[in-house]
Amino acid sequence: MTWFETPPGRDAYEPFYHTYVSRVPAGNLLTSLEREMDRTLALLRPLDEDAARTRYAPDKWSVKEVLGHLVDTERVFATRCLAFARGDPGPYPAMEQDQYIAGTELDRRPLAGLLDEFEHLRRADLALFGSLTDREMDRRGTASGFTFTAGCLPFIICGHEIHHRGVLHDRYDL
Repeated sequence: MTWFETPPGRDAYEPFYHTYVSRVPAGNLLTSLEREMDRTLALLRPLDEDAARTRYAPDKWSVKEVLGHLVDTERVFATRCLAFARGDPGPYPAMEQDQYIAGTELDRRPLAGLLDEFEHLRRADLALFGSLTDREMDRRGTASGFTFTAGCLPFIICGHEIHHRGVLHDRYDL
């Protein structure tokens, strides 16, 4: 079996991230990442611009900001994955999600453009992840003050997306 057919052990990441890793369906992770992308796109493509700017509470992110958060997080975690896999152990700084969103103007961007960015990023990451060997994915590095294997990061990306799609369903009624 290859790295993407077996979930990472609990020693591959900090306990907080088990919330995400535990959501990933059993089987081929690369297939799951593509399927989850398709589900997210299917959920959000029908929205008009007003619906995409909806917030379930005044101090919460809009739908577009949730999507932007998925893009930012995937970009950061995929970069960490590549760095660790290539033998660069870091350390890498934390990603403060609220600071990242506060620094954007995502609600001004067309939803279609955000969805295209999400899809292109995921397809590029699928190519990257599919090219990495078990040995590369076993390499470790430090980010946000924690140690991770390169191979756990794509699982975290997948589970993180599933988590936020659940939030979109439960809190935004999508």
